[in-house]
Amino acid sequence: MSLLSPTKSEPNPSSGPASAPAPGSGTAGAAPASATPASPAPRLLSALREDLGVVVARDPSVRSKKEAVLHPALTALWAHRIAHRLHGRGLRIPARLLARWARRVTAVEIHPGAVLGRRVFIDHGAGVVIGETAVVGDDVTMYHQVTLGAVGWWSDNERPEGDRRHPVVGSGVVLGANATVLGPVTVGDRAVIGAQALVNKDVPRGARVLAPTAVIKEPGRRPELMEDVFTVIASAGSW
Repeated sequence: MSLLSPTKSEPNPSSGPASAPAPGSGTAGAAPASATPASPAPRLLSALREDLGVVVARDPSVRSKKEAVLHPALTALWAHRIAHRLHGRGLRIPARLLARWARRVTAVEIHPGAVLGRRVFIDHGAGVVIGETAVVGDDVTMYHQVTLGAVGWWSDNERPEGDRRHPVVGSGVVLGANATVLGPVTVGDRAVIGAQALVNKDVPRGARVLAPTAVIKEPGRRPELMEDVFTVIASAGSW
């Protein structure tokens, strides 16, 4: 089972995804939706230390590693690191029980079979769902209510045994609040899936997928679309 990971040094988490086309420019000239080749998974303790450090690096509200330990999504991520190893050794019931406990205390549901890369950061955590055959690359940031799901049992039951039902998310991807990615699609490296966006097709490397923004209706005036720069940027995350 592979992990998606960059072949070069860790990107600066504060810089966000690079090489994204300007809004409205489409994906013309963008690279095909493909993921960076896998790299070996780190030892468990090394992975847990990286997870702790990335909370401090990417959450402005956290000032120290001691404070980062109390981050709710970190508990879910650490529990998954252990549950995934149990699952890989055939200990499916203990893995499920650990995942169930993590879901109860953090509201984050990650199937033990899902593959999560290094330095994954889940901000807030509440309502995040990651399915069994999902693969999440290194240095991925996701906000609350993100779903990496399947399209439904009525379709998935017809797939051959072992076929992937959930997305592959490349390295350096940002998934905004309430973004939903469904089915065996590929989100290319360094792409941005904006808040509220629904994705059921492959996303090219470095692309931006932005949901429609709200319409403002001022008293006595016709509704106008919000097209200012701030609105477009805000759709790329929950900030």
